[in-house]
Amino acid sequence: MIKVLIADDHAVVRQGLKQILSEQPDMNVLGEAGSIPELLDHVRKQKWDIVVLDIGMPGRGGLDGLKELKQEQPKLPVLILSIHPEDQFAVRALKAGASGYLTKDSAPEELVQAIRKLLTGRKYISAELAEKLATDLEANTAKTRHETLSDREFQILRLIASGKSVTEIAQKLSLSVKTVSTYRARILEKMNMRTNAELMHYAIKHNLAD
Repeated sequence: MIKVLIADDHAVVRQGLKQILSEQPDMNVLGEAGSIPELLDHVRKQKWDIVVLDIGMPGRGGLDGLKELKQEQPKLPVLILSIHPEDQFAVRALKAGASGYLTKDSAPEELVQAIRKLLTGRKYISAELAEKLATDLEANTAKTRHETLSDREFQILRLIASGKSVTEIAQKLSLSVKTVSTYRARILEKMNMRTNAELMHYAIKHNLAD
């Protein structure tokens, strides 16, 4: 029996995923987590065949949680499930250790297909993303400005773009205001911008805001 652990901060989403996977005779959702600490606690206490993880987890976020999980269980396959388009997060997630990336608007059959592929030791991305990556590689396409940001910088860029203040961002990410301000300064420098308004305009144009 395939033991699945689902990590998503929305109970209704977890229930929906459980219902989809319960229709598979060889899959069993034996654990649920609504936060990164809960996820890590489950992983430390029990062996799992695969983790289905929402990238938009509260607090530190799914990418940070993914990195910590992979430090402790480097061979455990993790399928990222996200509301965000692949072109925003998929490559970052794969670099952080994910084995696959799937958007939440995917068909239930695709979720099952992705899990089965990951369990064979392979990666899972959509045909559309695979084609885009191949095209970018062939064209040696220059990176957009936001692709030069670190994962944390990218996360803070998106929060700034959604209208959150430095204090609100600090509280959400459990960081000091000074640290967030330092990240903001780095983001502005890397993106050759001076104000939050410029960042917000860029983020809206590139569909990056929450």
